[in-house]
Amino acid sequence: MKHFLDVSDYSPAEIQDILDVAIRLKKEHFAGGNKPLFKGKVLALIFQKPSLRTRVSFDMAMRHMGGDALYLSPAEIGLGKRESIADVSRVLSGYVQGMMARVFEHEHVVELARWASVPVINGLSDFSHPCQAMADAQTIIEKFGSMKGLNVSYVGDGNNVAVSLMHISVMLGANFTIANPEGYDMPKAAMETGAKLAQASGAKITYLTDPHQAVSGAHVIYTDTWTSMGQEEETARREAVFPPYQVNARLVSEADKDVIVMHCLPAHRNHELTDDVADGPHSAIFPQAHNRLHAQKAVLARLFEVA
Repeated sequence: MKHFLDVSDYSPAEIQDILDVAIRLKKEHFAGGNKPLFKGKVLALIFQKPSLRTRVSFDMAMRHMGGDALYLSPAEIGLGKRESIADVSRVLSGYVQGMMARVFEHEHVVELARWASVPVINGLSDFSHPCQAMADAQTIIEKFGSMKGLNVSYVGDGNNVAVSLMHISVMLGANFTIANPEGYDMPKAAMETGAKLAQASGAKITYLTDPHQAVSGAHVIYTDTWTSMGQEEETARREAVFPPYQVNARLVSEADKDVIVMHCLPAHRNHELTDDVADGPHSAIFPQAHNRLHAQKAVLARLFEVA
């Protein structure tokens, strides 16, 4: 591995290997602490968007493993504005051992990687959220033992989180269903990649508009905010379209009896996800958030070639 930009860049075996490392590092952490495998390494954290989980989980991942992290705010760099992305990438490559970038445009993180001589990680872009998908898969595996043969259902906007979840689900043998309003589909390129990955694994992808049909037999119900950062001008229109896609107790009752409910957070409670579900017995949203820490340790370990 040179960079980590999308889960679909790697084979199912490589993704499973990272997940195995994540589970091992998590057990090691709770059994007394991780070995300082990142000693002498610094990860630059480049942010165009604000974050709780991405910033803190990467920072703590480096600390737990003996390394350090350097936070760079939007005002400090101004990717492509104050300074070209190519120049930022080449300058930082001489200072740090890795970069994580949380950006608006996917091309920005691709450009960083193109010019970097150190590993670059996609901490979120408008196209995909691979680090979230790794934590999601880890959470599902910890609950069910494997993703193979499971039914993963996503309810809501066909956004970056949905894209990465679809790709990792079918790569690891889970059937993936999405129910979204008309006009809020995933990007065509993401669907084409998903079809190829599903064909290779034997998994099935289903596109629907009915959330009730989508969750029938689901082992996992996943949702996300109806309006993502950068879409604020669409809020009123989206608020009028998405209420039928709310994940509430009725919808959860229509899934498998052992279903888990997931959300990448931050959640707009009682919009896309009701309080009684978020805090109820089927909720996995906080173990899922905590697994960002361990899944990212594993990604970093493979990029740094230390574990």
